[in-house]
Parts: sequence; structure tokens; C-alpha cells
Amino acid sequence: MRTYLDFEKPIAELESKVAELKALVADDESVPMTEELARLESKAHEALVETYAELTPWQKTQVARHPERPHFKHYIEGLVADFTPLAGDRYFAEDEAIIGGIGRLSGLSVMVIGHEKGSDTEGRLKHNFGMARPEGYRKAVRLMEMADRFSMPVVSLVDTAGAYPGIGAEERGQAEAIARCTDCCLRLGVPIVSLIVGEGGSGGAVAIATANRIYMLEHSIYTVASPEAAASILWRDSARAQDAATNMKITAQDLLRFGIVDGIIPEPVGGAHRDTEGVIKAAGDVIVKAITEFDGRSADEIRKDRREKFLAMGRAG
Repeated sequence: MRTYLDFEKPIAELESKVAELKALVADDESVPMTEELARLESKAHEALVETYAELTPWQKTQVARHPERPHFKHYIEGLVADFTPLAGDRYFAEDEAIIGGIGRLSGLSVMVIGHEKGSDTEGRLKHNFGMARPEGYRKAVRLMEMADRFSMPVVSLVDTAGAYPGIGAEERGQAEAIARCTDCCLRLGVPIVSLIVGEGGSGGAVAIATANRIYMLEHSIYTVASPEAAASILWRDSARAQDAATNMKITAQDLLRFGIVDGIIPEPVGGAHRDTEGVIKAAGDVIVKAITEFDGRSADEIRKDRREKFLAMGRAG
């Protein structure tokens, strides 16, 4: 069964009635409900279109966190041929919150790195809900440096509420690992293209998204801290997350206007989970086009492009 968000309840009721009528018609084709079914389907679609035409920042946050939204593994399966995962940071352990490896994207050899949240309870525990520990970022550094040596573009798919804040992670140098990962992105002589597919939370996202080109799905979010964390800091009340989401300008539309991201990939009405295959294909087309922009450019030119992109953000502010 499809999972509905709180603000989608009217849509859920209509689509539930549509499903019931379809079941009745399937069981007995003589039942004269064709007109009623068409009317209900039209009404459900209209409700969906109207709802998603005016989503608030908090509602977009909920869509970005939708449990059925496509995750890293879905993008790999849909876009990357011959994907070979590479594990371990060579210092401490393997971190399943960040997955990385080599594959072919539309015939191009690329290094793909991204957060994996998991799609069920077992998967979410295995991948720690996409919240990476220091070894995850050190693994990302190792893989990006490997990509640089072999002149492979880097593609990063971001979907995390933030880096893991546990005691063990702090003891093993979480902040230092994030800083070194961000620095590694800036040093690379190959293009980096990043896509925010769900949540882009704090330094945990920036660590692998300090890229030449950054794109966001239409209903994804990119933020210095989760709305709940920001509400706790600003008002000492995490229940005011909705206020924080509204004031922080975390939506793709806001960030494109501020020049933080380079483009928005449209989602189907109702969110990416309603047409996973279509969204993944659209994302792949945008990523490949962005990579080919750097054909023929030297390593120094690619570094300069990336550096100027981030310096421009500060100047504009």
C-alpha cells in the first residue's frame, strides 16, 4: 500500500475509493461504475495537483523524507552499469551509510558516491538512516582521490539528515573527517556533479556536495541544520520545526534563487516516489550533461570553476 503524508489525507481518501471501485469492476465487469470511476479518478488527480502546486517548506521537507522516495541504490540500479562497490576507509571500518564505487553512466566511467538511508527497518538500521560516521567520509576521500588518479568524474548523490552525532563518531574525529572530505572535493582535478535527492543536511551533505555543479530534485531540501535541530537551537523547542523550515529557505526553489544550486530536476505530481523510473532517468540526463560541460578542460580550470562557484556564494551574501 502507498504511504500517505499527513497533508495528503484528502488525496488518500479519494484514491482509496478509486482502488475500491477498480476492485469491484475487476471482480464483476457488468457493474456499471465506469463513469463514477472516471469521475473519482479525475477528482483525485485534481486534488493531487492542487496540493502539490502550493507545498509549504515543511510539507516539502516531509516529501523529501518520504519512505518510498528513491534512494541511492535505486539510482545505481537505474543509471549505472557494471557498478563495482568499493568498501572501507583503510583506517577503521566500513560505513554502510555512504556507498561508493565505479561504474558506467551513459558510457562514461564515473565514481559514484552517495548516502543510502535504507528502504525498510532492516536496511535503515544497516545504513544508519544515511547518517555517516567518520569512516564514511574517509572512505569518500579515498574514492575521490582514486577517481582523480584515473581521471574519472565524480557523481555524488546526497540524502542525509546530517552526519551521525554519536559519541563514538565524535571520538574518532567526525568534524575533522567532514572537513577533510570537503577539502578533498575542492582539490580534485576532475569534475564533481552533485544531486540532492532527498535531504541535504548540514556538513554531512556538504562533505560530498562541494561540487562544480549542484542540482536538486524539485521537492528535496538542502539546509545548514534539520528544521528540528534549528528549532531546538533558536527557540529551544523542536516542535517549532515548521517555523524553522519556513524561515531557513531550504527548498530547491529558494536555493536556486540564491545561487546555491545550479538547477532543479522536476518531479512528477505527488513526488518522486510516484514515478521512480522517470525521475531517475531525468536525473541521469542532467548529470551526464553537466559532466560533458567539462570535456577538454584542464584540471586547473576545473578546480578554478569549483572555487569560483563557492566564492561567488560568499560575495553574493
